[in-house]
Amino acid sequence: MSGKTMKRFGLALAVTLTAALPVAAQNLFAPVATVDGSVITEFEVQQRVRFLQVLNAAGATRQSAIDALIDDRLRLAATTSAGLALTPDGLADGLAEFANRASLSTEEFVQALEGSGVAVETFRDFVRVNLSWRELVRARYGNRVQVTEADIERALSTTGNTGGIRVLISEIIIPAPPNEQASAMARAEQAASSTSEAEFSNYARQYSATASRENGGRLNWVDLNTLPESLRGVLLGLTPGEVTDPLPIPNAVALFQLRDIEETGTASPEYAAVEYAAYYMAGGRSADTLARAAQLKSQVDVCDDLYGVAQGQPETVLERTSVAPAQLPQDIGFELAKLDPGEVSTTLTRANGETLMFLMLCGRTSAMNEEVDREEVAMQLRQQILTGYSDLLLEDLRANARITLE
Repeated sequence: MSGKTMKRFGLALAVTLTAALPVAAQNLFAPVATVDGSVITEFEVQQRVRFLQVLNAAGATRQSAIDALIDDRLRLAATTSAGLALTPDGLADGLAEFANRASLSTEEFVQALEGSGVAVETFRDFVRVNLSWRELVRARYGNRVQVTEADIERALSTTGNTGGIRVLISEIIIPAPPNEQASAMARAEQAASSTSEAEFSNYARQYSATASRENGGRLNWVDLNTLPESLRGVLLGLTPGEVTDPLPIPNAVALFQLRDIEETGTASPEYAAVEYAAYYMAGGRSADTLARAAQLKSQVDVCDDLYGVAQGQPETVLERTSVAPAQLPQDIGFELAKLDPGEVSTTLTRANGETLMFLMLCGRTSAMNEEVDREEVAMQLRQQILTGYSDLLLEDLRANARITLE
């Protein structure tokens, strides 16, 4: 490592440390959250925030740190239950690989972290959990991942100028407020057993809360690249007619049936960012709130129009943001994939179903794709499918865990 590289890294850490200093002393061992009896402390939360800030990672906020630590507890419990334990050599290799991303040795990286107030245990725990979880996902789902030459050809078509991929899917979104989660999951599992498009459509008409229920849950062709990455991987692992496992999302359970998949004659762009606006309306999915949302839908054409609607109300009623597709909340990603700029979804809720989300797509920003060789494409496809399984497994663990916030 050159002295210039170390100097730049040290300067970044010094700036980060200044920004990460706590504004007030707190009880570092006070419980912040509990996951199936395992306590997350204030010390862990502060450490995770500082760690992310030092790495200059996106989402280095207190709430993001709490959510990530909850996920880590779930991952740790699952890997322990499966009897997976990372060896000392495996952990050492993982730490070295992580440190190498900053062109540092493990010792240099640890020294830099400690100089910024991040304990070495925080670094080790982060790497240990993620490596163990990766091994669990590979062990559980690796034999399900079969990438064919046809899959590689389809993927290559999305990175070149010859065409892209689109999918024809049907959806079921079943509301699952806190007191109805068990019954919603039971309905979802019943629908997931569908063996035909007609059977799935019947369940959509009975159970789904989306506008597509009137059409048996059937959606028009959707560009694969507009869908959340986790769903892309799962859909690529299906054959037409198959249904995904139930996907827990906030206040609901989602299922998708793949009806068809095809290559298109035009290039399918990758997206660097998705911009959307969410206007929150009290009343959830009540008839009155849905009627007000329908009226509002007829009055707005672009996201800027919502500023006038929200004028004079608390700032929290309107959220407008632009994020990388991978950073989209899964349920929001599902809905935005169905929209063109200026279109609206009123499917989602927040605050345990008491608030309706008036969701509008503002626009998408395309990114250039890099050419890759066939083996790299195959590896990416395998990882994409495994990531989809990983996300679904974590969502399932969350749905079945006892999580309390202090």
